Amino acid sequence: MLPPNTLQDQVALITGGGTGLGRAMAFEFASLGARLVLASRQPEHLEPSAAELRERGSEVLTIPMDVRDPAQVDRMVQQAKERFGRIDILVNNAAGNFVCKAEDLSPNGWRAVVDIVLNGSFFCTRAVGREMIAQGRGGNILSVLATYAWTGGPGTVHSAAAKAGVLAMTRTLAVEWSPYKIRVNAITPGAVQTEGASSALWGNPESARKVIERIPVGRLGTPEEIARAASFLVSPYAEYINGENLTLDGGAWLGRGFLAVQ
Repeated sequence: MLPPNTLQDQVALITGGGTGLGRAMAFEFASLGARLVLASRQPEHLEPSAAELRERGSEVLTIPMDVRDPAQVDRMVQQAKERFGRIDILVNNAAGNFVCKAEDLSPNGWRAVVDIVLNGSFFCTRAVGREMIAQGRGGNILSVLATYAWTGGPGTVHSAAAKAGVLAMTRTLAVEWSPYKIRVNAITPGAVQTEGASSALWGNPESARKVIERIPVGRLGTPEEIARAASFLVSPYAEYINGENLTLDGGAWLGRGFLAVQ
């Protein structure tokens, strides 16, 4: 457990910040003293979380926007600057995914996911990174990945390719921007019990059972567990961690090998 003032007065911008993992990270960052900018394509996803955070005493700015549009991304950064005067943390959490065989995947389906995950993450990272460089105080950029970025993910070729691109971006910018004291890292949640992922990827009890069977710790993760790991990576306690990807999946991606030992 990090001390309650770990992120005191820092400004954290979270895309996809109103629901799921974005919401969990917003509440965790706020509990550590951060001021928040929550962005989402769907305004109705933002206000309920923002209202609850404000009731708890947190400063929150909500911005409806589309990460696929560089002009909207630039406006988001400008609005955050006008409200808070700075940006210290960016979390690239906006995502899109659906299960589809590669041979059945339409060009529009491919573009939709790649535009959100890869292009959107770059547009946000570029815009916020420029601001951090201009501020001269450094900062932290954290992207949310998936294990199929390196294992491969049959049925999710669009998302797997896009997430792999974000992983390469993370490692590249960790080196390129380190002279500016900007750390760039990633987290990779495994199967987590959130409304979006649960309905899209394991929408029935049998699918969920099969997913859990592949997790060595024998359960799904929680949004709060992911949020705590994210808060550590963007905190001063992780100042020597750069270009890293922290996987939080209960050991699922490691597999069981070809010998049955259980």
